[in-house]
Amino acid sequence: MTAEEHRALGVDLYNQTWELLEAGAAPDVVVHTAHASAYHWLHAAGVTAANRARSQWLCSHAYAMLGRAEPALHHAERCLALVEGSPAEMAEFDLPSAYEALARAHAVAGNAVEARRFLELGRAEAAKLADAEDREHLESQLASVIP
Repeated sequence: MTAEEHRALGVDLYNQTWELLEAGAAPDVVVHTAHASAYHWLHAAGVTAANRARSQWLCSHAYAMLGRAEPALHHAERCLALVEGSPAEMAEFDLPSAYEALARAHAVAGNAVEARRFLELGRAEAAKLADAEDREHLESQLASVIP
């Protein structure tokens, strides 16, 4: 498989993960699809730390939406580490997205204090986004987290 094919599969599986979540697909199918996307991004042409961070975000989001706190926290923490470790490679929405992942994962884990802390960090960073569409999307994601 070529690096370009890996990239195409990474994109397709990322989008499919969202469709599966929205359709209420079987949890194992959602998790495997999110991880498959992350796997293909690891081998994709031109992969960056941002691509890897977004893959970790997707895995965290999938686990959180399925109520699985421990893997959601693991992937959210990896997402933030990638974002903080390579800030020059990130888009402006990556940091508030990482905070959103941590807020959601902590909420699922029942840790309301940490969930609220990351919600506040996410909201503060989202408010700085220049792109109105990105800002609105992140604000809606943050609003859907219930600590």
